[in-house]
Amino acid sequence: MTTITTPEAPSDERAVSPWTTLLLAAACGMLVANLYYAQPLAGPISSALGMSPHATGLIVTLTQIGYGTGLLLIVPLCDLFENRRLVLIMISVCALALLGAALAPAALPFLAAALFIGFGSVGAQILVPYAAHIAPDAIRGQVVGNVMSGLLLGVMLARPVSSFIAEFFAWQAVFLLSAALMVALAVLVRWALPPRMPASKLGYFALLTSLGHLAARTPVLQRRGLYHGLNGAAFSLFWTTTPLLLAGPFHLSQAGIGLFALAGVGGAIAAPIGGRLADRGFGRATTAFALLLVAAAFSITLIAPEGSAATLALLVAAAILIDSGTAANMSVGQRMIFSLGVEARGRLNGLYTACFFVGGGFGSALGGWAYAQGGWSYAACLGLAMPVAAFLVFLTE
Repeated sequence: MTTITTPEAPSDERAVSPWTTLLLAAACGMLVANLYYAQPLAGPISSALGMSPHATGLIVTLTQIGYGTGLLLIVPLCDLFENRRLVLIMISVCALALLGAALAPAALPFLAAALFIGFGSVGAQILVPYAAHIAPDAIRGQVVGNVMSGLLLGVMLARPVSSFIAEFFAWQAVFLLSAALMVALAVLVRWALPPRMPASKLGYFALLTSLGHLAARTPVLQRRGLYHGLNGAAFSLFWTTTPLLLAGPFHLSQAGIGLFALAGVGGAIAAPIGGRLADRGFGRATTAFALLLVAAAFSITLIAPEGSAATLALLVAAAILIDSGTAANMSVGQRMIFSLGVEARGRLNGLYTACFFVGGGFGSALGGWAYAQGGWSYAACLGLAMPVAAFLVFLTE
């Protein structure tokens, strides 16, 4: 199997086969889904392991902390070490952590496993710049967008899938099944993807130090990171508060909330569309449209009275619009930052994704607080302010 060592991908557009793109998309989706399986299962897990109600939030928080740590400490390594081997290591870490979570006899071992589940899941963010490396420049946005569709499907499907599995089996079955999927994924990655050795000769400490320089001296990254972070805050606010709204005034069951979450899956198709438009020079126009789409999504949920059938229909439409706008903006941003230089794509992607991660954390916290203070209307107004702020900054370009 040929190792990719050239500075850029071959010019032949057939260099990326549909099968390779599908594998990369599926791998990203399966890896990132591990971050979200535990969210709807936090109650049953905490009860089974004897955790106090105050400690239940750690089930999700530690997974997110592990992921954030991996973004800053592991993802930059794809500019230094052979990419396929690095991905295989992270998949292995994830598989072992998932197995540990399923077999954990008490809270402390489970929480340690949750931390490493998040840490290993950053393999998805190594595969995204890998896809950019193997894609010809003319279709790089399209390929990255296709791969991001898989990642977004993983995000959106993880919660309903884990809810449905736990409804028929014990919650441990979710983690055991995902561990088995990680083993199968490792075999496929080892067999189907070519190795890629980066040309960088930086040491690890210099590599980490360069993250600060890239963040401070790369205006494109700063702008795209701001748009991505504010969109991430709006995205997380919506998906944190709508389950509270659906379980409250709408009286939906856990299964009903899971079905609602499936509505957002349709937004994943916007990622390859955004990538194709960026390839053709329409990145700025697509960005403006994507930000306005997210703003419009929050606006329409305020039209009808809370708890009415019309509001439920508008919430479904808003879920599709928010996911579409987020996906399109994400793929345009990655197309732009991956065009800055082949030697720093891993670090740029780590920083770019960290913006979404930090924004998402703030959005979730603000959403829960706003809903408790003033219900959905208060939360929706905060959500609306985020893409509007991003759009106002965008107008200064």
